[in-house]
Amino acid sequence: MSDLKRKRKEYLTVKDLQKVLDSCTLHLSQVDEVWPNIYIGNVAIAQNKAVLQKLGITHVLNAAHSKQGSIGNQSFYGNDFVYCGIPADDSTYFDLDVYFKPAADFIHKALKSSDGKVLVHCIMGMSRSSTLVLAYLMIYHHLPLKQALQKLIQKRAIYPNRNFLALLLDLDLQLIKKKKTCQIL
Repeated sequence: MSDLKRKRKEYLTVKDLQKVLDSCTLHLSQVDEVWPNIYIGNVAIAQNKAVLQKLGITHVLNAAHSKQGSIGNQSFYGNDFVYCGIPADDSTYFDLDVYFKPAADFIHKALKSSDGKVLVHCIMGMSRSSTLVLAYLMIYHHLPLKQALQKLIQKRAIYPNRNFLALLLDLDLQLIKKKKTCQIL
């Protein structure tokens, strides 16, 4: 096998990731705990403050802020929850990667606060929200993308769009390069 072919095999493709996602046997539910104290849910759950309180949610990360049907801002949540809104489109052209680090930082800070529990949501809780949680797991828990995906699909039916998968692949490569650079130093 040539070096080029071997190199290509080392790197995942969007198609490889979609195969992993297709292996999920779960049905989509309104909300699921996908990692200790991290929940992914839909907009209906996000707008039901009584359910959020019952779940013990302290922080809400809305990945569909200002989108039709997605009410959410700090005044809506009052003092009961800390709110962060990201005005993301679930589309093939939206650069969600500019929000990877701020979203990961918000989740991390929330989990470090006493009894912190985070709901990350978009409209359906499948694409934008799961992409941000995957980025968090990659950035703060140093999980490779494929492993992070495998962990999440054990807990929730997710399906980031092709664009978001490609952006996550880029993040995966950046983190691998950064790790190798740090080992050299």
